[in-house]
Amino acid sequence: MKKEKVKVLFISQEITPFVESTEISKICRHLPQGTQESGKEIRVFMPRYGLVNERRNQLHEVIRLSGMNLIINDLDHPLIIKVASIQQARMQVYFIDNEEYFQRKAMVTDAKGKYFKDNDDRTVFFCRGVLETVKKLGWVPDIIHCHGWITSLIPMFVKTAYKEDPCFKNARVVYSVYNDAFEGNWPANYNKKISMEGISANDIKELKDANYTNLSLNAIRHSDALIRGSETISKEIETAMKKSGKNTLPLTDGDDYIKVFNNFYEEVMAGELV
Repeated sequence: MKKEKVKVLFISQEITPFVESTEISKICRHLPQGTQESGKEIRVFMPRYGLVNERRNQLHEVIRLSGMNLIINDLDHPLIIKVASIQQARMQVYFIDNEEYFQRKAMVTDAKGKYFKDNDDRTVFFCRGVLETVKKLGWVPDIIHCHGWITSLIPMFVKTAYKEDPCFKNARVVYSVYNDAFEGNWPANYNKKISMEGISANDIKELKDANYTNLSLNAIRHSDALIRGSETISKEIETAMKKSGKNTLPLTDGDDYIKVFNNFYEEVMAGELV
């Protein structure tokens, strides 16, 4: 009997060549390709920031996946799904789009370098948008690997509101921790925005005070395994990673990092679910 391919869902804040090259965007350009070339099946998601050139990158809307509405803060927001191919990598990237949240010509800060006031809403919309789209695809991931704080709600959603969903109930969630902190705190009603059936007060206790550190702590608590993505991370987050007792891959930056990551996925698959 032919063994089924392991399926890895990559969810990233940024990916080159669609945005400028960063620590996260470079990893998330080459790791999915290497994972696919190792014999695994992949899907890749990122936000469709307004600075992503649709014509140059040949983005087009996937009509059969678009058309859903997500309720954020009691308001309906249309979910648009677009896709583009990275030809040399032979892989597709799905983009989560919405006119209100992702049409501005920037990623997470304005022209003066200030973080957008609605980044909290954008994070909720993106994370729920990815999960709802994967459900609509009917694609069942074995590993969900999250990169960047805009993905930080994915571990909690998968382990709470979506834990009985056939697409996610057996998925292992891996969270990569980077040196990508944002400044300040999000509004006090953030808990309300992320609340939905299946999420208890205890599930989001860190997010009563929603800032970068607490988002990271919540993601660490709900993940099955962790990866250190940057050489420098905050002491509080580093301590939380150690105290979690979870399978943690240390910083890996050699030429063989793709092989190391894929071996780690196998370890995570063999471990127990959180």
